[in-house]
Amino acid sequence: MQLSWKPHHLSCCSFTFFKLVCKYLNHIMGLLDRLSGLLGLKKKEVHVLCLGLDNSGKTTIINKLKPSNAQSQDIVPTIGFSIEKFKSSSLSFTVFDMSGQGRYRNLWEHYYKEGQAIIFVIDSSDRLRMVVAKEELDTMLNHPDIKHRRIPILFFANKMDLRDAVTSVKVSQLLCLENIKDKPWHICASDAIKGEGLQEGVDWLQDQIQAVKT
Repeated sequence: MQLSWKPHHLSCCSFTFFKLVCKYLNHIMGLLDRLSGLLGLKKKEVHVLCLGLDNSGKTTIINKLKPSNAQSQDIVPTIGFSIEKFKSSSLSFTVFDMSGQGRYRNLWEHYYKEGQAIIFVIDSSDRLRMVVAKEELDTMLNHPDIKHRRIPILFFANKMDLRDAVTSVKVSQLLCLENIKDKPWHICASDAIKGEGLQEGVDWLQDQIQAVKT
């Protein structure tokens, strides 16, 4: 008996072959993905909340941490929140830049569960509102989604270049940071416009995120 091939036979075989190739490629990509993670070639992604009062310099700091070709030239006050990204030597940061204006601060708590670390920015030249910054910090630390977690907190005592700025040691005293016993924290004096002090803080935060399971 003579066998004959019909067009749909070829189409069916081609489709089956295509599915096998896709399955094989997906398997290879999965292996490469796991291998890159083991070798440290793939950066682990972490979610970070950037908090602080309005005009403290949060957005300027996050902008400065991004690659130069991705930085914005005009910084405007954050309305609600914005999501930004930057990378360190081994981590990929997704940052929730939360507005510090009074009417938006109640949004902070809705993102606490997502945060694996916190960047808290203080205007070290604004002594009058240091009390308000402390109140917001205390409220955050006592929130159920933060209180019982060993989540690292990086403080930037920003605007250190201004004449009225107090030292990071003084900021630490005014905020009573020594009372934070159950969470790793670190404070850096910073100048967001020049980028001074930022890398020191990010290096510390990177080490803490890699060491602490939140």
